[in-house]
Formats: sequence, C-alpha cells, structure tokens
Amino acid sequence: MSTSSRTLPAQSDARHFRDALSQFATGVTIITTRLEDGSFLGLTASSFNSVSLEPPLVLWSLAQRANSLPVFSGNSHYVINVLSAQQAELADRFAQPSKNRFEGVEFTFSPTGLPILAGAAAWFECHNRSRYPEGDHVIFVGEVECCDVLPQPPLIFHGGRFLSGQLL
Repeated sequence: MSTSSRTLPAQSDARHFRDALSQFATGVTIITTRLEDGSFLGLTASSFNSVSLEPPLVLWSLAQRANSLPVFSGNSHYVINVLSAQQAELADRFAQPSKNRFEGVEFTFSPTGLPILAGAAAWFECHNRSRYPEGDHVIFVGEVECCDVLPQPPLIFHGGRFLSGQLL
C-alpha cells in the first residue's frame, strides 16, 4: 500500500485547496431572514449540515467579510431553504450582489414571518442558538423550531458548478 500526501504551502496554494474541496458534492441552500426595516435578506450557502437530533440542531457558515454577517449574527431566527434541482437559477440569483433578490420570487412565511421559498425540497426555521468564529468564517448553529419537506431531486454543487441530482 502506498500513500501520497501533498502539503499546503502557507497561502500559496489556496486554489489547490479549493479544488480539492470542490470534489465534495454538497446540497445548496438559501438562508433567509429579515432586516430591521422589514425587508428580507437571503444568501446562497452550500455549507449546511445536521448536528444533533436531540435537540434538533443544524449548522451553516458565513464568511467573516460578508456584509450580511451583522444581520445574521444579531437576528433571533433564520430559515434554511434546501433547494431542489429546478432552483439553480435561484441559487445563482441569491449568490450575486443585488438590491432586491426577492423581487419576483415566490415565497410563503414561516411562523416568525421569514421567507420560505416556493419549490424548496425542505426548509428549517431556526433559532439563532450560537456562533463560532473559525478561520475566515463564522459557524452558525441553529436550533430547529419547525421544518417541512417536499421530497424531490436536489440541487447539488460539485466541481464549482450546480448539478441536478436524481433520487435513487
């Protein structure tokens, strides 16, 4: 048996690290919340994972340089919308800077009045339980207060692009 390893030179091989990470296929989410003026904020994130069943906890992460960090850090709740295979355009839209990402987007409201995107495969309304700064991101742990599911093929992010997954 032979093993091979490639060490990461300090800061000089970030592209290689990103390329290696891109080989892990992830689902795609849009995290939504409300701004102080009553308007909505949403962003695309592929860093979503379950943490615990008892209590029900999930996590996601956001770059420390993100303009939305103070909003998500300060708000009591957010909704994690798990995107379906047909929602790649929506994922792109919420990943780009825009004055109103919600314009023309169909959604309903969670129990705390946050956007649940139409067509999402699942959604989780979370109490903003804790935050952990790590490296260049902040890890958000949310306690799920309610959720729903509409089983369908997922939107997948792999190799730097969106793929439509098929249920087996």
